[in-house]
Amino acid sequence: MSIKSLGARLTQRLRSNLSNKRNWLSFSAGLSLVFAYAPFSQWWLMLIVLPLFFNSINNCDVKTATKQGFIFALGWFGSGISWVHVSIDQYGGLPLIASLILMLLLCSYLALYPALACYLSSRLSPKRQFSLWLLPPCWLICEYLRANVLTGFPWLSIGYSQIDGPLSSFAPLIGEVGISAILLISSIALINTVNNNYRKIHLLLLVSIFTSAFLLSNVQWTKATGKTVTTALVQGNIEQSMKWQPEKEWSTMLMYLDHARENYDADIIVWPESAITALELTAQDFLLMADKSAALNNSAIITGILNVRFESKVYFNSLVVLGQKESTDNNGHYRYDHSNRYYKNHLLPIGEFVPFGDFLRKIAPLFNLQYSSFTRGDYIQPNLIAKGYHLLPLICFEIAFPEQLAANFTEDTNILLTVSNDSWFGDSHGPHQHLEIARMRALEFGRPLIRATNNGVTAIVDHQGNIQTILPQFTEAVLKAEIKLVQGNTFYSQYWQLIHWFVPLFLLFIVIIIQRLFHNNKTF
Repeated sequence: MSIKSLGARLTQRLRSNLSNKRNWLSFSAGLSLVFAYAPFSQWWLMLIVLPLFFNSINNCDVKTATKQGFIFALGWFGSGISWVHVSIDQYGGLPLIASLILMLLLCSYLALYPALACYLSSRLSPKRQFSLWLLPPCWLICEYLRANVLTGFPWLSIGYSQIDGPLSSFAPLIGEVGISAILLISSIALINTVNNNYRKIHLLLLVSIFTSAFLLSNVQWTKATGKTVTTALVQGNIEQSMKWQPEKEWSTMLMYLDHARENYDADIIVWPESAITALELTAQDFLLMADKSAALNNSAIITGILNVRFESKVYFNSLVVLGQKESTDNNGHYRYDHSNRYYKNHLLPIGEFVPFGDFLRKIAPLFNLQYSSFTRGDYIQPNLIAKGYHLLPLICFEIAFPEQLAANFTEDTNILLTVSNDSWFGDSHGPHQHLEIARMRALEFGRPLIRATNNGVTAIVDHQGNIQTILPQFTEAVLKAEIKLVQGNTFYSQYWQLIHWFVPLFLLFIVIIIQRLFHNNKTF
């Protein structure tokens, strides 16, 4: 076949796909899901769009179901993570067409996982047609793959959309993963109810789900200790384009220290990710000064900073504690490379490490950003200790990985701490989705959470996932509040592995057995 005839064939196929109304309906359905997530938070939309889309491909052949699943997911990720383009466009150093192609490639890669779920739901069916009840286990298995393959990108998992909806009460029991399963099961039950396929059984299932959600909303997984911690989160609002300019280094550090001095009545003061724009070893004078100042005023400071070991040229994105470690420590305890620190483990591809870096760094500035060659910290690290309180730290992207949080969660953990610099994403919906994910972690693990960022969204979340107080974006300000401490454990925090591994496989086993028994029944 000649190149010319191949080109003509591809052009004809492209035109056919673009003129196909079904393709556009699937794509539009996926696009609309962005409104189910923050900052729009129309949680009910997920319970309308998912059933409509799944019903549209019900009983389709393997090829059609897979194709429509891919197109649907392309719209879903295209709108949902469009904020990624802000950083590529503004800081990537690429022409617009090149940055758009990169976004298309990223969204296409992520769309492979829902497409795979649709493929498996059809391929495993005895009739080789898309099977509704095979979808939940297949979807959960593919979402697990999306969260782990190539370091993982679990953003926009459907369960996050329910943080303000009635299904959120399932989070302390079965986590966001379980809520995703509940959404899928609810969607399928709704389809079968409307289509009069075992209507009474599916209607009963729907009623049971939402009745259980109501009953679970009254369950108290943890109880108040009666103790409170006063925190002050400093939002510096430093322009990303100016953040690493050498002439701004001392003025930035002194700005953060001035805000700390004004709030030394707080037990714990938190500065955001890489708040100190100097390497730890070269900022010793400032760090020792801040350490002594905080300790003398009965306070502790937690700050983001970069550390480098010059002999091995190894960089870390880290958090360090200054000032009081224990409530009686008035002399300061900081010293270079001390143990009361945290090194980020789950690094962000391109931003913090570059796969095939020797090759890609030659292509564009996007792959050669400053400090884009970090080393991973240990997967399990001790909680930070500030004024006697134990804080479980996660930096930026890490908050999207509940497994990592669970691995570092202990009986002594008082507060979940996450810091970030979302300046890369401008005035997009990305930072709001980031906070939404953090809220889900607080609800899953039954602990209050504090989130300090450079330019927003800085917030304090209670142990039930509710926003206690929040700062407006793009302002230099301090968020100060008392946090009520709790004790006890949620079911999910103790048995998350059972949910992540056993539930999808068990569902798949049960559905396959039932389908084999009823393979002649077209209404299953």
